[in-house]
Amino acid sequence: MTGSRRSLATALALAAGAATLVAVPPQPAQAAPPGTKDVTAELFEWTYASVAKECTSTLGPAGYGYVEVSPATEHIQGGQWWTSYQPVSYKIAGRLGDRTAFKNMIDTCHAAGVKVVADAVINHMSAGSGTGTGGSSYTKYTYPGIYQPQDMDDCTARISDYRDRWNVQHCELVDLADLDTGEPYVRTRLAQYLDDLLSLGVDGFRIDGAKHIPAEDLAAVKSQLSDPGVTWKQEVIYGEGEAVSPTEYLGNGDVQEFRYGRDLKRVFQSEKLAYLKNFGEGWGYLAGGQAGVFVDNWDTERNGSTLNYKDGADYTLANVFMLAWPYGSPDVHSGYEFGDNDAGPPNGGTVGACYQDGWKCQHKWPEIRSMVALRDTARGASVTDWWDNGNDAIAFGRGDKAYVAINHENGSLTRTFQTSLPSGGYCDVQSGRTVTVDSSGRFTATLGANTALALHAGARSCG
Repeated sequence: MTGSRRSLATALALAAGAATLVAVPPQPAQAAPPGTKDVTAELFEWTYASVAKECTSTLGPAGYGYVEVSPATEHIQGGQWWTSYQPVSYKIAGRLGDRTAFKNMIDTCHAAGVKVVADAVINHMSAGSGTGTGGSSYTKYTYPGIYQPQDMDDCTARISDYRDRWNVQHCELVDLADLDTGEPYVRTRLAQYLDDLLSLGVDGFRIDGAKHIPAEDLAAVKSQLSDPGVTWKQEVIYGEGEAVSPTEYLGNGDVQEFRYGRDLKRVFQSEKLAYLKNFGEGWGYLAGGQAGVFVDNWDTERNGSTLNYKDGADYTLANVFMLAWPYGSPDVHSGYEFGDNDAGPPNGGTVGACYQDGWKCQHKWPEIRSMVALRDTARGASVTDWWDNGNDAIAFGRGDKAYVAINHENGSLTRTFQTSLPSGGYCDVQSGRTVTVDSSGRFTATLGANTALALHAGARSCG
């Protein structure tokens, strides 16, 4: 769940054209050992069995370093996607699969060279009473065998003022029972839950709603884990003038930089790509080494603050740029079509095939998938050879490892590009065409309107 402004029923309608895909020949790729890659595929509301298959068929071969999966807890019943974010116990017994399926997914993904990040809901429990997806009975504030009313924060009102730190971190996010993470018992119980997932092989956590938990409370929970240094990505939404700042959480690990996706939307839809020349820390963002970035996620695609799959070339090219640009560690969101913002996953989360039954599979779009290997190849190389036309066409290199050009103009672009690549043939992984770089590092190419070109040292031929 998000931090600041989501209600359980979002009424904002999004109007945009359907995304179109360009057929690109599949490119051969080898899965590198986990740890050398920083791209995460965020398979939102996929069952664990479906995630396991995707690790083997797509994520490993494409070079994804991580897969992020939706919360592994028993939760309230209901078809809406957000039921996954209202836990009622820490049993793995939700819509997406049981403990056996979760463990099998981890083992399968590891065998494919992909690490697993679990979305962890530790700020709150449910907003109501009933019987959970695993058969547990509960009432708000009372979760037998886990928490009692004394384990909840004293404020039982909804958060109402984001300029008031206490209100943000002790009151209830959209009426969800707020855990008192300042209590030793609650901290220990949360650590036990996370440790259980670690015992199954989980490699890291996305901490949902971290903004609503004091940073020192999260530090206390993390210190009790069997691996206190585990990968830790915190959802702390930046808000101008708000009391809680994302920078407060850097001592615990990575923090998601929400301004990144918001600004990409504005630049791609109403400004100039030329402005992206110093994108990242130059825009006042978090330090790149600890920033989690994304074009969209399941919340922002629904509330309209970022681009989403309905935005056509704007969305596709923004993902191409994100994967080529060295700032932060990128999440590629992969969800499903929605008209109703509350609608749960098709087929209860079982993905029979990509591009069917509403599954969008953005992580597999040829334009996006092909950029993962480029990012892996260019890792550690700074931006070089920047060029722009003063408007919506840009190009830049990553030293002698890669070179990318993006034409977001309405017409085609033909020019000779200067790179730092060694001479010879390269496969443009966006189009599947061969490009020849001369002894001076130059090549000439034509890019159609709203297309990109991408070369890297790991794809010297299109064969």
